[in-house]
Parts: sequence; C-alpha cells; structure tokens
Amino acid sequence: MPALNVEFSARELEDLRQIAKERGTSMKALVREAAAADIARHRALQEGAEAFRRFFAGHADEFAEAFPDDETPAEGARRTA
Repeated sequence: MPALNVEFSARELEDLRQIAKERGTSMKALVREAAAADIARHRALQEGAEAFRRFFAGHADEFAEAFPDDETPAEGARRTA
C-alpha cells in the first residue's frame, strides 16, 4: 500500500497522541480516519455544488424573474455602458 510521510509540530504530535489515546486507537488509524473523513466531505461538497449548478441552470429564468436586481447586464449592454 502506498504511504505518505507527514510532518507535525511537537504540539500537534502531542495532541494527536492524546486524542488517539483517548479514543483507544493508534495515531496511524486516527490520521487515516481524519484524512478519509476529509476526502468524503470534499466529495460531498463537490457533488452538492454540481447539484446546485444543475438546479440553478434548470431554473435560471425563474431566478432572473424573481430577482431582477441581481441579474448582470447583457453582454451587449456592458459594451455600450
């Protein structure tokens, strides 16, 4: 399995030791779980952002009608302004 060496400050390392001890796990498992949780959170945020983009694109006319002051000027209008 590929590995990664990560450097921590003395304080961070001590905090990791303490947390691992409190949870009854190894430091390696603690760091792996933290990384896996961050990866899952990142993927979920990406998926949520994509779902929002699709929703917004599918309802763009409704948003434009409901919030006309938030609309950007048309491309041609910008050039003449």
